[in-house]
Amino acid sequence: CVACGECVQACPTGALSPAKAAAHQPADKTVDSVCPYCGVGCQLTYHVKGNTILRVEGRKGPANEGRLCVKGRYGFDYVHHEQRLTQPLIRREGVTKNPVDLLDPDQVNSAFRPATWDEALALIAGRFKQIKSTHGGHALAGFGSAKCSNEEAYLFQKLVRTGFGTNNVDHCTRLCHASSVAALLEGIGSGAVSNPVMDVNQAEVIFVIGANPTVNHPVGATWIKNAVKNGAKLIVADPRRSDLARHATHFLQFKADSDVALLNALLHIIIEENLIDREFIDQRTEGFQELKSNVASCTPEAMSSICGISPAELRAVARLYATSSASIILWGMGISQHTHGTDNARCLISLALITGQIGRPGTGLHPLRGQNNVQGASDAGLIPMMYPDYQQVCNPEAQKRFEALWNTALSNTPGLTVVETMQAILAGEVKGMYILGENPAMSDPDLNHARKALAALDFLVVQDIFLTETASLADVVLPASAFPEKTGTFTNTDRLVQLGQQAIDPPGQARQDLWIIQSIAQAMGLDWDYNSVEEVFDEMRRAMHSIEGITWQRLQREHALVYPCAHEGDIGQAVVFTEHFPTPNGKARLVPARYRGAAETPDLQFPFVLITGRQLEHWHTGSMTRRASVLDAIEPEPTALLHPEDLKALNIKAGNTIRLQSRRGKVELFARADTGTPPGHVFVPFCYAEAAINKLTHAALDPDGKIPEFKYCAIAVHKK
Repeated sequence: CVACGECVQACPTGALSPAKAAAHQPADKTVDSVCPYCGVGCQLTYHVKGNTILRVEGRKGPANEGRLCVKGRYGFDYVHHEQRLTQPLIRREGVTKNPVDLLDPDQVNSAFRPATWDEALALIAGRFKQIKSTHGGHALAGFGSAKCSNEEAYLFQKLVRTGFGTNNVDHCTRLCHASSVAALLEGIGSGAVSNPVMDVNQAEVIFVIGANPTVNHPVGATWIKNAVKNGAKLIVADPRRSDLARHATHFLQFKADSDVALLNALLHIIIEENLIDREFIDQRTEGFQELKSNVASCTPEAMSSICGISPAELRAVARLYATSSASIILWGMGISQHTHGTDNARCLISLALITGQIGRPGTGLHPLRGQNNVQGASDAGLIPMMYPDYQQVCNPEAQKRFEALWNTALSNTPGLTVVETMQAILAGEVKGMYILGENPAMSDPDLNHARKALAALDFLVVQDIFLTETASLADVVLPASAFPEKTGTFTNTDRLVQLGQQAIDPPGQARQDLWIIQSIAQAMGLDWDYNSVEEVFDEMRRAMHSIEGITWQRLQREHALVYPCAHEGDIGQAVVFTEHFPTPNGKARLVPARYRGAAETPDLQFPFVLITGRQLEHWHTGSMTRRASVLDAIEPEPTALLHPEDLKALNIKAGNTIRLQSRRGKVELFARADTGTPPGHVFVPFCYAEAAINKLTHAALDPDGKIPEFKYCAIAVHKK
């Protein structure tokens, strides 16, 4: 049981029903929408009475076929939480920002006073214009959100580029799959997935690496389990043993940080044993000889000592993947969140290319998107070096195109990424920020440094539904709309553009995010006049060739359409790269990668390796799920997962309070025994503000993806 409630929804007699008599209350209406959590993009139905959501049920969508996980089914009542922001707040004069006391609610609440929307908008526009006129547009920056709609992401980046006059705009893709996207753009000319998750049902071999789908993409994991039950072979590779490993034909519990060594060994075996697809390589790729030379010395015997997997097991896995009729690779942030994350993805791309395992159903490359709209937000241009549709800001043709569309001169200088922005603040280069729905005071690496930066800003505006850790450091806080309180489109990990529809109204004076973004733009002097979400979407279609054939009317009628969809009436392409790659010459590029270690390794003072991630019951920084009553009841306390052998050696019992410490900070939380976590390692979810584990993580960046190394840093474990 994973508390998903599928049994409740499926029960034909009503003997099983939602708790607290939720099923006994008749709904006034039902509203079809999509889930606000992970990238699977499950379709669901809200049952609403008055302005209250009574319950949620799964509906038959392309990604879920009626299935939901515990978050999708039970994680909805955060929208009715008493801590919802219901009016604009302005920091009281003379009240300083103290990044240390973020957990003191009395001090945080007393730091603000209520304000009208007119007062808040006038203050915001005045301060932003003052900073721009004094220091230039590059002294301003914006962080958008992967939980906002495509339309909100599009308008947000447009505001930063046309109103602020800078490309300093980013969002949480920088902290999850930036390295994957960098490698995919470099190698195959597109940052999107090649095949939908559901294609595991057509695969002979499924290779899951650096991902824990049963926790992070639970409904997607059910399709993998179904495929295995129907005869598919599953390879799972991860430093931690996940629940999915018990379904695997091969489980490779490799040493953390040795991804490239493991993957180069597989490439070596495939090339050495001539398991390659020579015709595919010759016709559709370039750079094979360089790749072959690079992995010539990466024998399974040589790499085994680095990655910890026996040569025989490496050979068996390489042969299984290369010789199957259809092999698909799915990966997660265990691959991407390293200083060598781009190299990790380069190796996976090479595996698919040299074996011809791409461009057909049941094959391909699928980096599992973490948040519900991280794909769409990236597509819409919420990236500092890209306009919408991944058009480079330094490309003169792209710049001219968007200057004509937006009727504004644009900067051709790539902007700052999330971590670079924090560094620029402390260097005195960035003075003002607008943050929509992001919580960098919890999600950024080396949190003490990040919080110090946010507190140092001359002016910070935060737009959110709760007074988050980031909002507590703001000068102005704007009460926004929760997911069920607005209509918009959201793009899931399969490239499915889906329609989310408003089910209830925002509380108090809270406003929908599109209204707030446009109001700030208008207050800054921009000539914006969007009267509906549909009007914004229509402009996006003119800006983005990939969705040009998707109309608002079709979305209202069909609810979900996959891109690329170039012409109205097209069904869209679920499987791409079937005949050529979207590169200048139509060929994919094989890019060699060499093994190199992490930015920080264990030593006598800090002998353990810290791995961070998510857990099934909670989402991201916890601002939503920790205010969802069912989810918080299941997992109310922060825990650190250690192997029982380590607990015994440290004389610690499960349930004891322990202190974890790195060179950057320390936290205290409860110990939990977990045989899936290898000895010498500690796994901690990053959703608990009272044990904000990112105080410990390293801000070292991947040189290509500019992503921090969340998945590896050195820590010490002490008994409290």
